[in-house]
Amino acid sequence: MGFARACSVALVGVEGVVVEVQADLEPGVAAFTLVGLPDKSLIESRDRVRAAVVNSGGEWPQKKLTVGLSPASVPKSGSGFDLAVACAVLGAAERIDPAAIADVVMIGELGLDGRVRPVRGVLPAVLAAAEAGYEQVVVPEQTAGEAALVPGVSVLGVRSLRQLVAVLCDEPVPEEPVEDRGRPDAMLAGLMIPGTGLGTGLAPAAGRGDGPRPDLADVAGQPRPRQALEVAAAGGHHLLFSGPPGAGKTMLAERLSSILPPLTRQESLEVTAVHSVAGILPPGEPLVARAPYCAPHHSATMQSLVGGGNGIPRPGAVSLAHRGVLFLDEAPEFSGKALDALRQPLESGHVVVARAAGVVRLPARFLMVLAANPCPCGRHTLTGAGCECPPSVVRRYQARLSGPLIDRVDLRVEVQPVDRADLLGQGGRGESTAAVAARVREARARAAERLAGTPWTTNSEVPGHELRTRLLVAPGALAAAERDLERGTLTARGLDRVLRVAWTVADLRGAERPDASDVAVALELRTGIQRGVPMGTGQR
Repeated sequence: MGFARACSVALVGVEGVVVEVQADLEPGVAAFTLVGLPDKSLIESRDRVRAAVVNSGGEWPQKKLTVGLSPASVPKSGSGFDLAVACAVLGAAERIDPAAIADVVMIGELGLDGRVRPVRGVLPAVLAAAEAGYEQVVVPEQTAGEAALVPGVSVLGVRSLRQLVAVLCDEPVPEEPVEDRGRPDAMLAGLMIPGTGLGTGLAPAAGRGDGPRPDLADVAGQPRPRQALEVAAAGGHHLLFSGPPGAGKTMLAERLSSILPPLTRQESLEVTAVHSVAGILPPGEPLVARAPYCAPHHSATMQSLVGGGNGIPRPGAVSLAHRGVLFLDEAPEFSGKALDALRQPLESGHVVVARAAGVVRLPARFLMVLAANPCPCGRHTLTGAGCECPPSVVRRYQARLSGPLIDRVDLRVEVQPVDRADLLGQGGRGESTAAVAARVREARARAAERLAGTPWTTNSEVPGHELRTRLLVAPGALAAAERDLERGTLTARGLDRVLRVAWTVADLRGAERPDASDVAVALELRTGIQRGVPMGTGQR
């Protein structure tokens, strides 16, 4: 009787569980049994592994073979267990020393010819292996850069099963030719889910590479929305743009991610892990360094926004926008059920999806931008534009954005149509993305210094209790906000959010703490009521 074990990782959402792959050979009729809650693609690994071993020059054992995946209570899915199953079988057949693979985590799919194909979710799988105390990991060669992002782990990238067997047996490693036929590598197809390209609104175009990004200087006019965009980026505040069609709401929102600061190392690992599991991590770029941008269509379902799917829930748009921007264009056209599902992740920074197959906790700390027209035809706020929508239709259309959802939005700005002078460039170009991004970085640095030693890094994350007890504003600065609270035009949550925005406005102008004018600016950005204060965010 022969026995050997290797290790692999099962992904549950964006978290990994180390799985021990055990192979047992016993005398009897040749058979291959796979146990341990495998899904359809994992059951088919029996045929893939057998063909890969034989085509790699190995001998398949003609005995009763049982492969167990432990813990058996955790559902396993995907083809990433192939490499561990093959090595465990070869170890049980004494082709490989069982002691050489006992503490090695192996991730990869096997082709019938023995080539090792890349799979999704390598980064969270290696992170789980490192947290479990494993120090050696074998992955496909194409994903070795992604696995190497995890410190303290020795990564071996292999191109074929033959190479791995040679390394484990201390034999000369055979050379595997690289096919270069002038077309994309078919081996990389397993890293991308079909339909998640740039055109779907789910791929973070702003988070890829160092290519050109839209410039804020291209926006004609719109001084107030531009300043609201800067405040949103500096403090991580949610934003609502309302106005007629063609005023520039989408154009402004698309430029928000470009003025956000670069992701920190920890944030990059979080975002990369989510994108790797979701299948939108571009090959050759293992680490996402820029804030992602996600803009789902208004026909998106609740499951596509918060996560779901058959079996184990998969990341939704709120998780793909983690540490970045979630833009909901034509927000009233989204279903009410889908929009109200955003309330919990807006407050907590994560989403818990419960399905029959299990409960998954997915990260979802994003900056939400809503864009809405004032009525179905969009001309309700324009003088002499001929809006024919009845008042009841206008009220019903605007009520599609529920009060509890709007109460979680810190900045509400009306975008007016661009006049002729601004559109033709007679008023001069506005500030560029680089100039605004520099101020945003300085403001975030001030906030980070003030919040050092706390679990928060931006003003939007600070609880209201801290704002009212420890981080105090200037004396008398809250007089206007207190009057609005007494009149019922401002809720308790709204007061906390006004304080957060006031701190961000103060950080942008380099002040030690907010004064009455900063609070007035925050109130104006939240309520839209003119307060008679300048909206500039620089030095006053």
